[in-house]
Amino acid sequence: MALVVEDKRAGAEIVHGAEECYQQSIDLLEELGFPKGVLPLKDLVECGRVRETGFVWMKQKAPYEHFFVGANTRVSYATEVTAYVEKGRMKKMTGIKSKQVFLWVPITEMIMEEPSTKKITFKTPMGIGRSFPVTAFMTEEEKQKYLENGNED
Repeated sequence: MALVVEDKRAGAEIVHGAEECYQQSIDLLEELGFPKGVLPLKDLVECGRVRETGFVWMKQKAPYEHFFVGANTRVSYATEVTAYVEKGRMKKMTGIKSKQVFLWVPITEMIMEEPSTKKITFKTPMGIGRSFPVTAFMTEEEKQKYLENGNED
């Protein structure tokens, strides 16, 4: 009996190279309603998206750690980050961990709350979540524009 495994990447739009991947990742975040700084991946080499299923992946040359000052949180990104995406949500995420006290905790879901709350929530595999102000993950340019439009930090 043969086991047939569905290839999650079948039918994907794939781009290679740092500039093309960076632009695709920014376009994706904007399309989904996330701030541009929420996935600060470095030295991207490949990005792909299967529009029919919502599956996306981003490969970078090496793992990367980033400290989000606004959230007071250190986050680790593996060489490959994957997710299933839809407007305002990334789910079944792999390759992202957040340092909580002395432990690295996997992040498996990212949700943009209703615009009025101005919050972004991150969840672990056990469904435990933590919310932060959306401004904690904005680029400086985004944050400036956001504050100029009368929003509060």
